[in-house]
Amino acid sequence: MIYDHIMVRFGELSTKGKNKKDFIRMLANNISNTLDEYDEIEIITKYDHIYVKLNGADPKDIIELLQDVSGIHSLSLVLKTDEDIENLKKACLEMVKAEEGKTFKVHAKRANKKYPIISDQINRDIAAHILRNTDLKVDVHNPDILVSVEIREEGAYVFTHTYPAAGGYPLGVGGKTMLMLSGGIDSPVAAYLLMKRGIRIECVHFASPPYTNAGVIEKLKDLLGKLNKYQPEIRLNIIPFTKLQEDIYKYCDESYAITVMRRMMFRIAERMARRRKCLAISTGESVGQVASQTLNSMSVINAVTAMPVLRPVVCYDKEDIINLARKIDTFDISIRPFEDCCTIFAPKNPKTRPDFEKVLEFESKWDWEEEIKEAVKNAEVLYINKVTSLF
Repeated sequence: MIYDHIMVRFGELSTKGKNKKDFIRMLANNISNTLDEYDEIEIITKYDHIYVKLNGADPKDIIELLQDVSGIHSLSLVLKTDEDIENLKKACLEMVKAEEGKTFKVHAKRANKKYPIISDQINRDIAAHILRNTDLKVDVHNPDILVSVEIREEGAYVFTHTYPAAGGYPLGVGGKTMLMLSGGIDSPVAAYLLMKRGIRIECVHFASPPYTNAGVIEKLKDLLGKLNKYQPEIRLNIIPFTKLQEDIYKYCDESYAITVMRRMMFRIAERMARRRKCLAISTGESVGQVASQTLNSMSVINAVTAMPVLRPVVCYDKEDIINLARKIDTFDISIRPFEDCCTIFAPKNPKTRPDFEKVLEFESKWDWEEEIKEAVKNAEVLYINKVTSLF
């Protein structure tokens, strides 16, 4: 059996009304970028599906690539034929003979209502042909082989397998966010969830040499290399944070250091976000996981920014986050023993219910505004993409 197309289904895009065309156009563009190494394929866009015409390309690797494209709900490897019932019978018979199993069911969908044969009759005609020419039996409830037939205006599509995909929305339709990337387990998972919802990410990381090891940056490159599967190019802004961090511990009570440090990070993230035309700040925070992630702490820290702050894993258990990290293949990189500035400078007894007035009092003791300007000015920029991340 020579399959000639991959049928791409949209899932949530079916609810988008007048915006649906724009979403489909974005998804088709993302599919084209994902499959840019396959010169022979063609992308065919319809209102209800996108088709990848294989033109002889091996579908196995293409299906695996497409399963990671956000906005795709499911995929089927299909044979396109004309709507003539005799040709449909032959195609379906050939398909079931190539499958393993003892029972089958035919499921026809007549999307082209001008087609003269109703769906139930299509099912009966094809099933009768298969019964006459094989030893298979019909099982309408739990068949070993499900033969699907879709009749559309441009032709008929026949298939036996459907593969799940990422779901969500096409990357880019939700705008762009500035993600605070630590190098731990949580923030890469947050990145994946954001991209799955159609939001492009740009990253900001706070480096404090010589306290933090240069290995952290290599770790971040490898993490973003894994995430390139979902977004082909990611910009990483590395912020020199040493001076600010030293002064935080110089002028603040140690128990308030994490609170003040996170407020400084959010101030910098907002400035970077506005400079880079991001619509929000994002983090890998999960409620109650550490002292700075209690609702009291989040409230005090969040007060420094007027931008929306997205926290995709805010209600996830740690085990759920770890399972997702394993799924996207970032877990083993995240647990490499290179600590970021939050870990190295973590106080022994951090405040979980910080007093807002005390925070303001500590921040009034030095000119952190100039230090923030200097840190933003001296940001180092790296671009991690699916080509460079291979080396």
